Amino acid sequence: KMATAYEKFNLHTTPEKFYIEACDDGSNDVLSIDRVSTEMILTVRKDIPPHAVTRPICGIMGTIRLVAGTYLIVVTKKKKVGDLLGHAVWKAMDFDVISYKKTVLHLTDNQMQDNKAFLSMINSVLLTDGFYFATDYDLTHTLQRLANTSPEFQEMSLLERADQRFVWNGHLLREFMPQPELHRFAFPVVHGFIIMKSCCINGKIFDWNIISRRSCFRAGVRYYVRGIDSEGHAANFVETEQIVQCSGGKASFVQTRGSIPFYWSQRPNLKYKPKPQISKTIDHLDGFQRHFDSQIIIYGKQVILNLIDQKGSEKQLEQAFDKMVSSLGNGMVKYIAFDFHKECSRMRWHRLQILVDMVTEMQDEYGYFLVDVDGNVLVQQEGMFRSNCMDCLDRTNVIQSLLARRSLQSQLERLGVLHMGQRIEDQSDFEKIYKNAWADNANACAKQYAGTGALKTDFTRTGKRTQWGLVMDGWNSMIRYYKNNFSDGFRQDSIDLFLGNYSIDEADMTTPLHETKDWKFLTLPIIMVVAFSMCIICLLMAGDTWTETLAYVLFWGTASFVTAGVILFNGREFVDAPKLVQKEKMD
Repeated sequence: KMATAYEKFNLHTTPEKFYIEACDDGSNDVLSIDRVSTEMILTVRKDIPPHAVTRPICGIMGTIRLVAGTYLIVVTKKKKVGDLLGHAVWKAMDFDVISYKKTVLHLTDNQMQDNKAFLSMINSVLLTDGFYFATDYDLTHTLQRLANTSPEFQEMSLLERADQRFVWNGHLLREFMPQPELHRFAFPVVHGFIIMKSCCINGKIFDWNIISRRSCFRAGVRYYVRGIDSEGHAANFVETEQIVQCSGGKASFVQTRGSIPFYWSQRPNLKYKPKPQISKTIDHLDGFQRHFDSQIIIYGKQVILNLIDQKGSEKQLEQAFDKMVSSLGNGMVKYIAFDFHKECSRMRWHRLQILVDMVTEMQDEYGYFLVDVDGNVLVQQEGMFRSNCMDCLDRTNVIQSLLARRSLQSQLERLGVLHMGQRIEDQSDFEKIYKNAWADNANACAKQYAGTGALKTDFTRTGKRTQWGLVMDGWNSMIRYYKNNFSDGFRQDSIDLFLGNYSIDEADMTTPLHETKDWKFLTLPIIMVVAFSMCIICLLMAGDTWTETLAYVLFWGTASFVTAGVILFNGREFVDAPKLVQKEKMD
């Protein structure tokens, strides 16, 4: 029986201590946290002072050190997503960040400002939709990984046995890790998307789930985190598992997505689509090889589905990727390039079938994970489709949902849900659930990486591209543009702080938050706005002669164009860039 975490808690607060009481049946354990020394020890219920202020909480996310000292982060609200193999899966809905210190009077004004900024960073990550946990099941692993474990693994606590790639509160739990007696008070929290649906086809009831796990290595927002790091971790790496349970039998199909795995960047510079830059100074093959070595160890054979444009600014990335796979010369890694936009241009969405047909043989060869009613493993998945576009969001999700459907078709036949010759596409009730769930998955992944919902979800939902869908895509693209240029630096800093890529030293008086902007930053946009307004005013309030009016309009018009040009030319300096962690400079 695997070690489980506690599920229900009371938080008792006194001026000196936090007491976290496990309220599960038969438990007498209390975690006591000293608010001054920050020491954590295990104690019992009778040690809780009667004058403590009590409130129920749903769990502990962990602790973090900011300028004002240590903070405790707790889950205050949760919602049940469903049951996975009989285990409850929860979505964390609300959090509280509680200071150990009772006052901030020991801080200077600057430190108070910084502390406030850091607190709002932590809260902004917690407010990102998509944190999930289970107290008696290991959500970080696929069914196949869990089936291939050792007895020692079975006895470990959830914290010890979790796949570290997907534990988003790993840094927050670093004080808990060295003290195994405290492990039952915490659980790994995954970030991504989980949906669980009970479905019925031919009168047979089955559970159908999607679990997307977002990697916390090289995590971040789209334009600031691209490519890989020196360890071979890819940006926006997400493992997506589709699970079916039917009267005791279960099946799972896993796919991955991740940024193009070499060193490239695409820093925001106010242009709608910044030009991607491939680093000229770093040896790409080393990181590239590390990436695929680790993928092969975890998942087996790899088929790369590269969906980016084979013209324009994306072309160089496609060519470089192709060349690198060739020079890797590893028989376990296959490369397929499919120009999604070109093939499907002018709403020709049926042409996606071309790609599905191209990989049919491989998909049949790699199979999926299948266990029968008696718990015997019938087949294992022996290879992995690793899809990518530029962001690994919109195009990638469309392709993943098509491959997952093919896999599901075969699984439901084997599990006895579908009769011979029946197709999923023709089961209209299930098809609707299926399409909406994959569109929701796209949206969740996009919000976490690009800051807005996904594009092209009208196709995923309805199988058709609609005019309204195009309007919504335009709206989302506009919001993405704004966020990527003017609020993503803050989002990147927030993620880096949350995951411990930047840690705050209390002894350190200054933080990198105070960066003075030079004169250009303040004056140029003002000049541009004034010049543009004057241009409009001169048009509306014509002068005595048309030549006079023309002269004014030309003058102010030129002035606004020139300043706009200067701003665009210096685009890098005007965007909201991350301040905390210097990512590998890619220029």
